[in-house]
Amino acid sequence: MDITWHGHSCFTIKGKDAVIVTDPYEGLGNTLPKLKADIITLGDELAEKKGKIAEAEGDSKTLDWPGEFEVSNVPIESFSADRFAKNGGPEGVNVNIFIFAVDGVKICHLSGLAHELSDELLEHVGDVDVLLIPVGGEDVLDGKTAQKVMEAIEPRVVIPMYYSSGDSKLKIKGPEAFLKAVGKTELQPVEKYSVEKSGLTDGAMEFVLLEG
Repeated sequence: MDITWHGHSCFTIKGKDAVIVTDPYEGLGNTLPKLKADIITLGDELAEKKGKIAEAEGDSKTLDWPGEFEVSNVPIESFSADRFAKNGGPEGVNVNIFIFAVDGVKICHLSGLAHELSDELLEHVGDVDVLLIPVGGEDVLDGKTAQKVMEAIEPRVVIPMYYSSGDSKLKIKGPEAFLKAVGKTELQPVEKYSVEKSGLTDGAMEFVLLEG
């Protein structure tokens, strides 16, 4: 399985049976490449209001609501959460948290979450192999809060997302505060992350910084 980041909370997750594209929002100071997908997930109402949904090639299934699904042999769960909760943002703006089982690897995508998870949501999330977590602050989790969420979930692999690497219409910063909080300031970005279930082990968390 390969994971590629396109900026903000947009990823391409390529497995043996399907290609998933998460949050293909553009017009936010970012430019997305040509996308091709079997499954598209939309989890960020705020990004959708401020930008637009990019088109993707392929006969894709789009998911933008909570529930349990199986598309192209990929089991998927989605849970809705108030984006900001009591974090000072506008009320009534939701995010959809998606969990995918791709080639036996469990991936949790937190989209534009801006607060710590409740015990109920943590129970839904459960055991996670790869966590895709926002770290840019302001509109999403900041570095220290992202660290708390990460520690509550205890994934095997952590991939930060939703931070600024240049001009952006969303109020987000770079990944430095998160990397400092987790002691990974020397982490260098890579083009993609490739993993198999057999390559994942319990113990020390692995941190991966992707080029966006």
